[in-house]
Amino acid sequence: MKGLFIALGIILLIVLMGGCSYNGMNAASKDVDQKWADVQSSYQRRSDLIPNLVATVKGAANFETTTLTQVIQARASASSIKVDAKDLTPEKLQQFQASQGQLSQALGRLMVVSEQYPQLKANENFKSLQDQLEGTENRIKVARDAFNQSAKDYNIKVSNFPTNLLAGMFHFKERPMFQADQGAQNAPKVQF
Repeated sequence: MKGLFIALGIILLIVLMGGCSYNGMNAASKDVDQKWADVQSSYQRRSDLIPNLVATVKGAANFETTTLTQVIQARASASSIKVDAKDLTPEKLQQFQASQGQLSQALGRLMVVSEQYPQLKANENFKSLQDQLEGTENRIKVARDAFNQSAKDYNIKVSNFPTNLLAGMFHFKERPMFQADQGAQNAPKVQF
């Protein structure tokens, strides 16, 4: 009889520990989902600002339309790619990053071209939008960093023993993290 109580006590302890581990992994998974939503929200903010920037630039300067066309096309491409945090794979994350990188490059070209037009630089609307874009890019970086931290914490949780046993049983899989674009460590060349 005493052996039965000990066995039941051990089983109860294992079930309680497993439940705590499951709840911890579930909470970490939800945190990754929320951080991913923050990343997407930051990118959406940038996407929403771009039409205003383009309209302001069009109104204040008369220069090559290819730059504006590239910005508009890059925005459309970046806006068309939707990635669900639950189905986040390294390939999908790389595709998402590539489209956002193209948009960043197009915006960079627009800013460089704008330097050649003093009347545009003096335009208060343009200055305001430029500040908004700069702030948005900073928000994107902060959101990416928070996502990477959350994904790292989650990945540690689902890969450490003994929770990795439960993670496998309940299909908790590691999440990919944002990586810098290839060549990002090199300073961009600005040419006028």
